Amino acid sequence: MIGGLGSLLAAAPTPSVGQALLLVGGAVAALLVLILAVRLHAVLALLLVSFAVAVLGGVPLLEIVPTIQTAMGGILGYITLVIGLGAIFGEMLERSGGARRLALALLDRAGAERAPAAFAATGLLVAIPVFFDVGFILLLPLLHQTARRTGRTVLAYALPLLAGLAVAHAFIPPTPGPVAVAGLLGAELGWVIVLGLATGLPALAVAGLIYGPWIAERIKLETPAEAFVDGDDREDEDELEAPGFGLSLALLALPLVLIVAGTAATTWSFGAAGDVLRLLGHPIPALLLTVLASTVILGKRCGWSPEDVEGLVARALRPVGLILLVTGAGGVLGKVLLATGAGQVLANALESTSIPIFVLAFLLALAVRIAQGSATVSMVTAAGLAGPLVEGASMTQPALALLTLSIAAGATAVSHVNDSGFWLVSRYLGLSTRDTLRAWTALTLLLGLTGLAAVLLIAPFVS
Repeated sequence: MIGGLGSLLAAAPTPSVGQALLLVGGAVAALLVLILAVRLHAVLALLLVSFAVAVLGGVPLLEIVPTIQTAMGGILGYITLVIGLGAIFGEMLERSGGARRLALALLDRAGAERAPAAFAATGLLVAIPVFFDVGFILLLPLLHQTARRTGRTVLAYALPLLAGLAVAHAFIPPTPGPVAVAGLLGAELGWVIVLGLATGLPALAVAGLIYGPWIAERIKLETPAEAFVDGDDREDEDELEAPGFGLSLALLALPLVLIVAGTAATTWSFGAAGDVLRLLGHPIPALLLTVLASTVILGKRCGWSPEDVEGLVARALRPVGLILLVTGAGGVLGKVLLATGAGQVLANALESTSIPIFVLAFLLALAVRIAQGSATVSMVTAAGLAGPLVEGASMTQPALALLTLSIAAGATAVSHVNDSGFWLVSRYLGLSTRDTLRAWTALTLLLGLTGLAAVLLIAPFVS
């Protein structure tokens, strides 16, 4: 009879440290060859490498498929709903005009002098529910309108905006990357949100508000034709049906507040109210309530019919399937490494060294990011490799959240020519490859390094 994971672990021989390193290093090398040289999709590459690792690691042949099935189901059971509901909410906020209204209100309140900071804050808020590339293209007309009014280069506003989008995309749930990594590592999203702000805001300040405007003044920029996308000169009346700033901000804050409250109720005693907070503060009911509230409030304000809402949901879920498959496949690799015993061996070896696990996780994500480009694939792959290292460790929830953010920082750094985001920035801002490296790649490097520095500063207080 095919046994469970416990018998699988018992049946697999325990490797030496050298064998464990060879197995993990070989897995990473094989992944990069399959993705970069063979041009195999990341999902297929991760699954093929997982099978190979299981065979070479001594897992009994009849146990390999059940292990992969169990790992995939366990990983996606939670992550699927969180990412799916988050995507639906983001689609509703974007289609209703709420995301654009947030940007306009922040710019009006900030004024011309503080417009770069307003764009940074806008990017941070908008990218929590909306995907990075969608948020950038959505707000691109505002960048050029502001640049024309002030006479400054559009880069002075675009780089702070991009920094805000990148920080939210990698550091603050319910965006897919940190949700996936937190799920793979077992970190509570409430802690990831709180510590994501504590690590992401310094990164945003250094890269987006200090480096961004500085490098913007040193790059000669011609406005590209792509800048004038549809809606560049929207009339004011087009904004009348959009939800107001307060309503948009309240809907955006609702799931974050509920999740953080649920984490607080888990950490501290709130009596009978604690059970209610823990229920409503779980990411699934928190996001479900937000989607229902958005359907009623935004649907009524925008005049959406049931068919319109159904179309919004279908459109929102189209890109989710690929993210989930990559996440599940990355988690499978981690579980297979655990099954071979390599994860525990390396965890024991790591304890005897002076290398902080946060630095190791950052370097794993950074190496994959530089090699293959995708931030999401880098985060999932690094989490799959780091997961076995903490499986038997007694890490606190705040420490697991910081480990999630270390991976996020590594996967954010060094966006270059093999990253689709690099060419998105280059094309829509009219930058040459050299100038995109100076502006965008250097900015992402600063985001990653500052994020890691913040993690290391906070770590002694939560470990």
